[in-house]
Amino acid sequence: MTRFRPCIDLHAGSVKQIVGGTLSTDNTGLKTNFTSEHPAAYYADLYKKHDLRGGHVIMLGPGNDEAAQEALSSWPGGLQVGGGIKNSNAKSWIDAGAEKVIITSYLFPSGYFSLACLQAVLKALGGDTSKLVIDLSCRRVGEGWRVAIDRWQTITEFEINQNNIRLLEPYCSEFLIHAADAEGLQAGIDEELVSFLSKICSKPVTYAGGGQSIDDLELVERLSGGKVDLTIGSALDIFGGKGVTFEACCQWNDARRTSV
Repeated sequence: MTRFRPCIDLHAGSVKQIVGGTLSTDNTGLKTNFTSEHPAAYYADLYKKHDLRGGHVIMLGPGNDEAAQEALSSWPGGLQVGGGIKNSNAKSWIDAGAEKVIITSYLFPSGYFSLACLQAVLKALGGDTSKLVIDLSCRRVGEGWRVAIDRWQTITEFEINQNNIRLLEPYCSEFLIHAADAEGLQAGIDEELVSFLSKICSKPVTYAGGGQSIDDLELVERLSGGKVDLTIGSALDIFGGKGVTFEACCQWNDARRTSV
């Protein structure tokens, strides 16, 4: 069954909702939908109160370590953390309270996938695949999608396809996939990508990008046969959105918990 997965996106130490395609190193052209007056720990406490597990804390660039650590301290073992994760710091984030670490750019030096980098991260985690999430956030290229790294600005040569998913699945517990072209636009999910992911992935998948209403949870559940979870960010009322209420998302998850 499709679940709502919460998020805490951090930029320059604050909780923000950003149009994904506008992120860059110097922030020129950055478009921000929302900047919260609350710290990251506020949202961690909120998610803990409603038992919304599997949420991700994403550090978008430098200056976010302290905020991320505060969120993890508020709910030890309840949140995943990503952004700048590599073999040298993966274990320290688990020790800081992360349920799992999310890894992306480190796996693609110079835009090419490195199995050695993936193995190095897993080794740092003591070989425990249950602690590792692989982020395959992507942008559409031609008829398919390629992984995008470095705040989604660098498109790699790594395609989202069944062979590549099968290559990665033995090393992780789940995938996180932002559709970077749709991220923050509140213009609807990439239905083709959601459907495709449900066909090629045997591990749990969380999709993010374009969610605009509670109907999108129903749509993702139908398109994926309940195999793909959905993150809703900018459209959510707790992030200044008007498309869907946090309460409705909690009710969605509660209904699926009681039906199991």
